[in-house]
Amino acid sequence: MVLIKSISGVRGTIYGGNAPHLCNNEIIKCVTQFAHWLTREKTPNDITVVIGRDGRKSGEYIINLIGETLMNIGVCVLNLDLTTTPSVQIAVIHEHCTAGIMVSASHNPSNWNGLKLLNSKGEFLSKKEGEEVFRFALPSTKKTNCLGSMRHMDYLAKHIELVLQLDDIDVQSIKERGFKIVVDGINSSGGVYVPYLLNKIGVNIIDLNCIPDGNFAHNPEPIPENLTDLCEKVKSFRADLGIAVDPDVDRLVLVCEDGSFFGEEYTIVAVAKYILSKHPKSTIVSNLSTTRAVKDIADELGAQHFESAVGEINVVELMKVTKSIIGGEGSGGVIFSPSHYGRDALVGIALLLSYLSTSKLSMTDLKSMLPSYYMLKEKIHVHSDISFNFKTFINHQITLCKQKNREYVLTDGIKIYYSCGSWAHIRVSNTEPIVRLIIESNNEEKTLDIKNILINEINQFLQ
Repeated sequence: MVLIKSISGVRGTIYGGNAPHLCNNEIIKCVTQFAHWLTREKTPNDITVVIGRDGRKSGEYIINLIGETLMNIGVCVLNLDLTTTPSVQIAVIHEHCTAGIMVSASHNPSNWNGLKLLNSKGEFLSKKEGEEVFRFALPSTKKTNCLGSMRHMDYLAKHIELVLQLDDIDVQSIKERGFKIVVDGINSSGGVYVPYLLNKIGVNIIDLNCIPDGNFAHNPEPIPENLTDLCEKVKSFRADLGIAVDPDVDRLVLVCEDGSFFGEEYTIVAVAKYILSKHPKSTIVSNLSTTRAVKDIADELGAQHFESAVGEINVVELMKVTKSIIGGEGSGGVIFSPSHYGRDALVGIALLLSYLSTSKLSMTDLKSMLPSYYMLKEKIHVHSDISFNFKTFINHQITLCKQKNREYVLTDGIKIYYSCGSWAHIRVSNTEPIVRLIIESNNEEKTLDIKNILINEINQFLQ
């Protein structure tokens, strides 16, 4: 059983006996700490928190528990119920609320759930803010005899309306193109929100797993091995493309018209090519684990490229510093600053379709135009009875880099840049008890060589 607290909030397995997990007490404690942290300078009744959930079966119970906890403290609640993470982020901004809580464990399996905590800007908490929340002492001396209130709002239409108002989305061209698209909604919020968006822009939709009952038809992480049905359906229906999202609709993954996988890394690459071509001399941010193709596109179009630590808030903070119009992550996350500072698959879909329709490209045409690399992603599970001396491992890698004249950065774990143009990023996950190893090179053989060397070195520090 697992319970993880990080800059992404808190998430864990929901059944755990005596082992640490996302139980009632942990949920109440987290929400109470967050609420009292919000009331540092305000009374509870001056605070409104937006809450929402994805389609997981445990979500309805958890969101009700959160709402009750907040109201007992005196906080007002705006309940979006079944929704998306970007919808909660947008609602915090447009409904002038104090903060937000999204009930979701993102790509984790169905026996997980979590609480994503958002500040008054609709953004994830910074590392400093998260640490303040989780060490906030309870019980608080701030008490109220006045219960908070709750109002309900369906944010589906409002979110889509705001997306379609963005200047760089060409609704008319999309309608004229007459796309046929297969949508895999993983039986969560995306099964409602994505078809609603596509209907508004004249797309012929073929539904796949779009009933939001939480019965995930496959592992919810949108990676190739989990999307075989989507690939087959795109081919059999002769669709223009396939769309997959994760349960809370902040990640966007695409399938080409021939059923081949476009690549989760290439969602941000494709959208970046469209936006940077329309906004010359702009800047873009991607995290350290994202394909080098983003930098290649930026260089091609005269834009500056910056790399941040992994984690949405880290990308967002660097986007603000560099005044970037777009940013994202190789997991299929697109952040478009004219919309809001958060990953939003719905914005990503609308921008991608605008690009395809105005350029008259197919998905395979687009894929052939983009820089091509071979990437390998490994998860090294660190079980409770095993420790990983990560600091010692990093020091060992620094020594090797200096001996072999390799460049490296320590922004997040260690990223090593090899003289052949390859790179490797090794870091401890924020959301799972694993070490993530990501390697990219011009060819598969070189990538596998680097992987084997690093795996052997990592194993030396597992005890």
